[in-house]
Amino acid sequence: MSATGHEHEDEHAHHHKQTFVTKYIFSQDHKMISKQYIITGLIMGIVGIAMSLMFRMQLAWPGESFPLFEVLLGKWAPDGLMDADMYLALVTIHGTIMVFFVLTAGLSGTFSNLLIPLQIGARDMASGFLNMLSYWLFFISAVIMLCSLFVEAGPASAGWTVYPPLSALPMAQSGSGMGMTLWLVSMAIFIASSLLGSLNYIVTVLNLRTKGMSMTRLPLTIWTFLVTAIIGVVSFPVLLSAALLLIMDRSFGTSFFLSDIFIQGEVLHYQGGSPVLFEHLFWFLGHPEVYIVILPAMGIVSEIMATNARKPIFGYRAMIASIIAIAFLSTIVWGHHMFISGMNPFLGSVFTFTTLLIAIPSAVKAFNWITTLWKGNLQLNPAMLFSIGFVSTFISGGLTGIILGDSTLDINVHDTYFVVAHFHLVMGISALYGLLAGIYHWFPKMFEGKMMNKNLGYVHFWITAVCAYGVFFPMHFVGMAGVPRRYYENTAFPLFDELTDVNILITVFALIAGAAQLIFLYNFISSIFYGKKGPLNPWKSTTLEWTAPHEHIHGNWPGEIPHVHRWPYDYSKTYENGEYIIPGQDFVPQDVPLQDNEEELQH
Repeated sequence: MSATGHEHEDEHAHHHKQTFVTKYIFSQDHKMISKQYIITGLIMGIVGIAMSLMFRMQLAWPGESFPLFEVLLGKWAPDGLMDADMYLALVTIHGTIMVFFVLTAGLSGTFSNLLIPLQIGARDMASGFLNMLSYWLFFISAVIMLCSLFVEAGPASAGWTVYPPLSALPMAQSGSGMGMTLWLVSMAIFIASSLLGSLNYIVTVLNLRTKGMSMTRLPLTIWTFLVTAIIGVVSFPVLLSAALLLIMDRSFGTSFFLSDIFIQGEVLHYQGGSPVLFEHLFWFLGHPEVYIVILPAMGIVSEIMATNARKPIFGYRAMIASIIAIAFLSTIVWGHHMFISGMNPFLGSVFTFTTLLIAIPSAVKAFNWITTLWKGNLQLNPAMLFSIGFVSTFISGGLTGIILGDSTLDINVHDTYFVVAHFHLVMGISALYGLLAGIYHWFPKMFEGKMMNKNLGYVHFWITAVCAYGVFFPMHFVGMAGVPRRYYENTAFPLFDELTDVNILITVFALIAGAAQLIFLYNFISSIFYGKKGPLNPWKSTTLEWTAPHEHIHGNWPGEIPHVHRWPYDYSKTYENGEYIIPGQDFVPQDVPLQDNEEELQH
């Protein structure tokens, strides 16, 4: 397919002077919208990480007074002692912010917007207006989520999964009131934003590719963004239905999720509903959400590894097949979150089978990354280090998923810190590494040729990598000892007294890791203003985005859009006699026609 409809010069850029508002705020340019997403995502990330550090301090030193708590939490921390309700609220909002507002928006929102038009050779997204609307709905939902922190009864506190009845009965606890309502409204708006963005990404990839850009010449980044958008369109509406039914239970007297409820001996009038129905609806999105977060990171890592190993990606078509297989399987494994909910054991065995099945395409990707690195000429810049870190945490976190995916083994560690350790490594830390790798790699493309400080990047990586394992590796053992998650303190159980030192160790690592992110923030912000300008193609990469000029012009390329003649991973490609295709250059950009006697790789 071609983008002939977009071949013309962008007249708007030449004839209408853009104001500050139209250029930086209500912009319809995909490059500016990607910047808006990353900056909003980083702000939300600061809030989410700060919350995690506060509740880690509470877990490590229960009963200790921290004046900082009183400053930040006000009446919820009298004399610096954190209130138990506020602890659960911090856990709830931390999980919500990190999963939806940092990882989903930070990866899909930022990099789908930045890279899809540039890597497929399009002037912009299919609909600039819908793209702008998608960001502003995301921004509004983020503001509402932050506002819920300041309501008098406290923010939502039913865990990030907001299971009924805590989320369905406004009188259940302090965090079940206005804070919960704002959480539901925020998520409904967020889902609308995600759907608009996803539809835009799908249409753009399918319809606006430049001449020669067949589906088997797309970079793996674009494949993952496309498949992620499809998963979002399939699964997000189910969470929207769950949120709307929950709002009806809360405000209009229905009982979709409530049945036979007693509060302080009083029998409530609800009957006929089932909280397990909510679990099914929530996890039908909740598990694909894991892959909505991790797939874009996989694409980013694949691209960075091929570039910095100076080798073609190993098993390009196998990678595409595994991406599609993961997308399909991710929609039929949600029940493994519900093994102890009273589910029919036969159904549990079905979900065990599909869950273990999804390990196969995941393993294909892991082997392909390792094989891409094998005997490569590795350029160990910060982006490459975070990509290798991604493979490490994805494998180590994924191995524990085999235990949790088995209905018999899961019973012993369900709702313990073992689960927390598993999903933070395999989803949280891995996706965060993918996000950070993408920022270091495409920063010059985002900010007009500016380069981030490489030495600060090394410091950031090594402290983060050591501390991430320092936090989550010991948690596996705490979980196997039976320590339950979401408990405000464990002092009521003498059984867990001997684990106090482990909790302190975890918290110290967490505080150091949090401080390391300040190094990254300093590097990010200072490089925007004072970073050195690099060459047009600083990483000697083959994909189309590095052919566009540094200056952000509306339409991406000043003249004709480049045409594509080859796949995106022609690194270290030589003739039979060993000479490089382009003399002295170990890569061939996609827009370079095939040379005499050169065959296109049958990848």
